[in-house]
Amino acid sequence: MIKLAALVTLALAASIMGYVWLAPSDPARWHEDPRLVARPARPNFYLVRMVGGDAMPHVFQMGVQDLAARLDAIARADGGKLIGGSVASGHMTYLTRSPVMGFPDYTSVLIEPAGDGAMVLVFARARFGHSDMGANRARTERWLKALQDNG
Repeated sequence: MIKLAALVTLALAASIMGYVWLAPSDPARWHEDPRLVARPARPNFYLVRMVGGDAMPHVFQMGVQDLAARLDAIARADGGKLIGGSVASGHMTYLTRSPVMGFPDYTSVLIEPAGDGAMVLVFARARFGHSDMGANRARTERWLKALQDNG
């Protein structure tokens, strides 16, 4: 009886993980504008914007297109897959996955002109679960630090 329960539990866990890995990532659902998004009720997100965010955007002394290209290179080097928008538009959404379980996170970025430079607005959030244990904040801060270090 214990072996059967263990097999059922293992099969259920495998089914859940299969769904997590194979669930489609529809860009129409996940590609959002960080300026306009409502703050989610669950604490599994991180928002960088001028009003109502978790952090204020940093202004970089480069143009929108250069900043978008650099951010795209950083996101891809960190395992991000572009699923919405384009570098040319300066509005991109990346799919990343947690290292151990492969849970999907979505990071929408918008590069806007700011004075003589440009700034990055970010809405990073988990698809599943109540809390992301700070993963979206850590990724966002890692990407922004890489921009500062290479800017």
